[in-house]
Amino acid sequence: MSHSEEETPNVERIEAPLVFEKRPGARAVFQLGRFSMPETLFLTELLGLPVYDLKGRRIGRVRDSAVVPLVDPFRVDRYLIGAGVAWLTVRHDQVQSITLDGIRLGDEVLLPYHDDEHMLRISRDLLDQQIIDVDGCKVVRVNDVTFEVRSENSHDCLRVLEIDVGIRSIFRRLFQGALPRRWIRRLQSPIPPNSIRWELCNIVEPDPQRRVRLNISHASLEQIHPADLADIVEELSPDNREAIFETIDNEVAADALSEVDPRMQASILESLETERAADIVEEMSPHEAADVLAEMEEATSQEILEEMESEPKSEVRELLEFDEDTAGGMMNTQYIALHENARVDDALAALRGNEDLHENLNTLFLIDDEGRLKGAVPLARLFVASGSAALKDLTSDTLIEAPVDEKRDRVTELFDKYNLLALPVVDEEGKLAGVITADEIISVLRQK
Repeated sequence: MSHSEEETPNVERIEAPLVFEKRPGARAVFQLGRFSMPETLFLTELLGLPVYDLKGRRIGRVRDSAVVPLVDPFRVDRYLIGAGVAWLTVRHDQVQSITLDGIRLGDEVLLPYHDDEHMLRISRDLLDQQIIDVDGCKVVRVNDVTFEVRSENSHDCLRVLEIDVGIRSIFRRLFQGALPRRWIRRLQSPIPPNSIRWELCNIVEPDPQRRVRLNISHASLEQIHPADLADIVEELSPDNREAIFETIDNEVAADALSEVDPRMQASILESLETERAADIVEEMSPHEAADVLAEMEEATSQEILEEMESEPKSEVRELLEFDEDTAGGMMNTQYIALHENARVDDALAALRGNEDLHENLNTLFLIDDEGRLKGAVPLARLFVASGSAALKDLTSDTLIEAPVDEKRDRVTELFDKYNLLALPVVDEEGKLAGVITADEIISVLRQK
């Protein structure tokens, strides 16, 4: 079969049936007693497809296609046709039929193409771009796009079905224009497809104004576990990382940022507006915030601190005074401490009033009137004691603590030797200054 045969719509053919995947709810078109169009069409097949007017005259070839997300995020709304040196625009409702032989128009009133930022151009804006597979929690590169061919109001239209990322799509790209489209379909059939449903794809658009015009939201990313979101962020380009952190919820951004490599944390925050960076840092735990600000240029970290609210700002400033290789630099100032004469009911009330600490909380601490550390109560012991029981009767047999200037290696040794989940840190007067958790030790060991 020659290229001229492939592109001539009126040449009669007798061919073996094509092999293609069945798509639920889709259909195939039959014309003149022969198979004319499978139910799906690939972007590689659409590009270069000839376009014919009502009299069967070729007026140009498809150069690109576009979705208008504000109107319909799935339907191809426009086809951009190269006609000599000019480009023309074909609306979806001007198309009569779409086959592998070409596109036939039902309306010839065509307009010159003008770029419109409300349009997401499939070839220009998607092909070879990084997008996020929300379901698989990974970053993929677009090799091709699969469209579903539908009949609507007596004319054919295309709807974006899947993003193709596997070897099969690379095969199509490799032989695009070198072999007839039907030949490529036959040759690719032994290769298993690898694709992502369009509704599970999250496009990353660095331009904030264009994000709005294209109605691009990263709300789906906020449902991903922070560790998975951090892995995604680390795979993106710097501009795309910035685009993600500009739009997601502050708390989600803080949780994800805490899972990212420290040097990348600083890079991300430095790329954001100071006010936005401060909003994210405020949601981080004080010691994590201090760690990332310590990685940044002093002038930049001070600008972010100035934008923060007073309470978290003061806690972070205090932690920044400690060397990062000491217990003071490793500790967290978010903990629950009660008076040494408190009872179980008091502890339960404190727990109810600090729900945001529950995820990493496993120990309560007892202090005297001067704030000096007097004991540690494992959280589990509260649930087997009566409400009137004194907390000091539930304390651990041996109280292990560390001074604020204790070296990091010694702190790690204490966790290993005594199988600790939390280590209280005290100042030179024995007052409780903060707590180091096992999570922090794990992070330290991972960085070695």
